[in-house]
Amino acid sequence: MKSIVNRIVVVVMVGALASVAAMAKTHKQKVTFDSDIKVNGTLVKKGSYEVKFDDETGQLSIMKNGKTIAQSMARLEAREKKANTFQLRATTAGDEKQLVGVTFGGWDKDVIVSNSGAATTGNN
Repeated sequence: MKSIVNRIVVVVMVGALASVAAMAKTHKQKVTFDSDIKVNGTLVKKGSYEVKFDDETGQLSIMKNGKTIAQSMARLEAREKKANTFQLRATTAGDEKQLVGVTFGGWDKDVIVSNSGAATTGNN
């Protein structure tokens, strides 16, 4: 009897751990930048890229052909309603564009980029 109870407890614990792991996801979206843009201090040339956000680490990455071009920490902010499509937000100062956030289609949260200059990579 004790063995059966132990097995049930193990099965329940494995199920609970698996559900927590399933909630943490990486979200991806293909995007084309019409002009050069800076992401956390790293210049990303105009062209087609993949934007990737990891829920668990809070890391936003800009990738091209599987190579990380730029990275930044990001935080989530609640939206009033779900976004219909992928949205990209940037600010412009002079000739320079700076990525400030993205929203994935169907999401009720905005991904806000932390432009601290602490996590940049790549040289495109």
